[in-house]
Amino acid sequence: MERYKQEFIEFMVDSQVLKFGDFTLKSGRKSPFFMNAGAYVTGTQLRRLGEYYARAIHDHYGLDFDVLFGPAYKGIPLSVATTMAISELYGKEVRYCSNRKEVKDHGDTGILLGSKLKDGDRVVIIEDVTTSGKSIEETFPIIKAQAEVEIKGLIVSLNRMERGLESAKSALEEIKEKYGFETNAIVTMEEVVECLYNKPYQGSIYIDDTLKAAIDEYYRQYGAN
Repeated sequence: MERYKQEFIEFMVDSQVLKFGDFTLKSGRKSPFFMNAGAYVTGTQLRRLGEYYARAIHDHYGLDFDVLFGPAYKGIPLSVATTMAISELYGKEVRYCSNRKEVKDHGDTGILLGSKLKDGDRVVIIEDVTTSGKSIEETFPIIKAQAEVEIKGLIVSLNRMERGLESAKSALEEIKEKYGFETNAIVTMEEVVECLYNKPYQGSIYIDDTLKAAIDEYYRQYGAN
């Protein structure tokens, strides 16, 4: 596992973004782990988060793209922090773009924040986590309605590796199949388990035998094929 991936897993734990216990998800599933990217709230956290995203984007898509698109609302700070990190780490200037939930009809009009999209732009979409693909279902037509762009791929922070609500495939696999662009994550849940299972971090064992058994059972029920 790349060093930055291990650091990112520890960073999620430190930031209380990734938690373990008993959680009821929006889907109704009972899960032994939960991720909430809304817990990144400080300048230092957002700076580091942008750097991890930047490294993952560089690994999966290179830097041959023009725009980083972050769907409203959580994608807005993600796209801003990551464009800054790409500039600082790689000396590459990419533009950030996000959508509004409602079209603005005065001042800076339209549905977009940040950069406008132009014909020929190559776009990477950035999100926190995808469990059902619903946000992409909303975002894809918005992007395509603005200009003739090429969507190079989607990057999320954590691949939960569970099947979507409509098939036995993961949400990321469903998106790739439906829309025809690549989907990747900074880390997968499998890598989280590899990093934390019975390995002390900051004096604690976050995934012990009991929790590992609960995670295994969760994937027996909901794991993607």
